[in-house]
Amino acid sequence: MTSTLFAQAPAEPPAQGPQGGPNSPMFMFFVIGLMLLFWVVVILPMSRRQKKEQEQLIATLKRGAKVLTNAGIIGTIVSAKDGEDEVVIKSEDSRLRIKRNVIVQVIGTDEAEATAK
Repeated sequence: MTSTLFAQAPAEPPAQGPQGGPNSPMFMFFVIGLMLLFWVVVILPMSRRQKKEQEQLIATLKRGAKVLTNAGIIGTIVSAKDGEDEVVIKSEDSRLRIKRNVIVQVIGTDEAEATAK
């Protein structure tokens, strides 16, 4: 009986298809290429645009503007000199010296604060 089983076995292994499955190195390079393409097309331009908008926001800061910091503090700019990296804001009864780059949004202007010191 064993001799008949060996006699019926094929002499050659079956031919395999092209090597393109998820375990192949080409598939890995394809996935890495797609991630790189996504980064170049989507993420890089978005980060450049955000950086440009932040620089424009920082450049337009002036006295009397109500601002929001990245820590969630809302205050009015009391002192902002060109060329300096710090501004002084007033929030309720306190004055804070902060860096310009922590300001994330200009909420509006406070006309009373802009005219009074």
